[in-house]
Amino acid sequence: MHRVLGEIARLYPSLLPDSADHHYCEAHRRADDLGMRPLVAHCRLGLGKLNRRSGNRGQAEEHLTIATEMYREMDMAYWPEQAEAELRQLG
Repeated sequence: MHRVLGEIARLYPSLLPDSADHHYCEAHRRADDLGMRPLVAHCRLGLGKLNRRSGNRGQAEEHLTIATEMYREMDMAYWPEQAEAELRQLG
């Protein structure tokens, strides 16, 4: 649920101002505690997108790189391409 709220807050900041980071981090923490690696990777991707759009290049690169590696390790074919596309937008 927190990841979905993070997505909504990232895409529509006027609905949930300043809460995307909180929701992504909470979802990441809970997913990590439960060993839900795909959800952890999705949270990393969301945090990477959020940081890229906020101008936090270093944090964006870190989250997106980790997401890409996790997706590859889990053989999730579609998702590494999405994370790499975000990395390319960092320039």
